[in-house]
Amino acid sequence: MYGIVNQAIQGLVVENYGQDQWNEILKRSGIQETHFISNESYEDEITFELVAAASEVLKLKSEDVLEAFGKYWVLNTGYQKYGDLMKAGGNDFSEFMRNLPNFHGRIMLIYPKLCPPEFLIENLEEKKIILHYYSARSGLTHFVFGLIHGIAEMFKQKIEMQLVSSENTTTWHDTFLIEIID
Repeated sequence: MYGIVNQAIQGLVVENYGQDQWNEILKRSGIQETHFISNESYEDEITFELVAAASEVLKLKSEDVLEAFGKYWVLNTGYQKYGDLMKAGGNDFSEFMRNLPNFHGRIMLIYPKLCPPEFLIENLEEKKIILHYYSARSGLTHFVFGLIHGIAEMFKQKIEMQLVSSENTTTWHDTFLIEIID
C-alpha cells in the first residue's frame, strides 16, 4: 500500500488519541519507519501491523479500528488529497455510489503501482443497493464498512449496511446490502 494509507492511520490516531498513543503503536508494531512518504509503496504487512498495534494500544477490536479508518479515509484524507475527485463523484450518496467503480481508475493516474479494489454496484430498488467489493487483499471488510458510512456522512445521508456474503477465491469478494434511510 502507498504511504498515504499509513499516514492516514497516523492522522486518525493522533487526532483522536494523541501523539503518545501513536508513538506506542509504532513501538508495539515493530515497524522501523517513523515517517511514511505518501507516494512511496510499502508492504501491505506494515499497514496490517499498524492496525493490529492500534487495536492493542487503543483497546479496540481491529474491526472497529478498520471502520474508523475507513470513515477517516473518506472524510479527511479523501477531501484533503482528492477533493476535486471526491466532488466530481456525485451530488448525493446514490450518484456517488453509482460512480464508485470508476474512482480508482482516476486515482491510478496518481499512484501507478496501486493495486486497487474493484466495486460493482447493483440497484435493487430506489433506496437499496448491492455493493460488490473485490480485492487482492483479505481482511478489509470493516474498512469498506467505514468507507461507505463515511460517504453517507459526507452527503449527510443515513444508511443501514449489512454484509450479505464473503468469499475468498482468487480474490476477496464481499457483498453488502445498503439501504438509504431518509
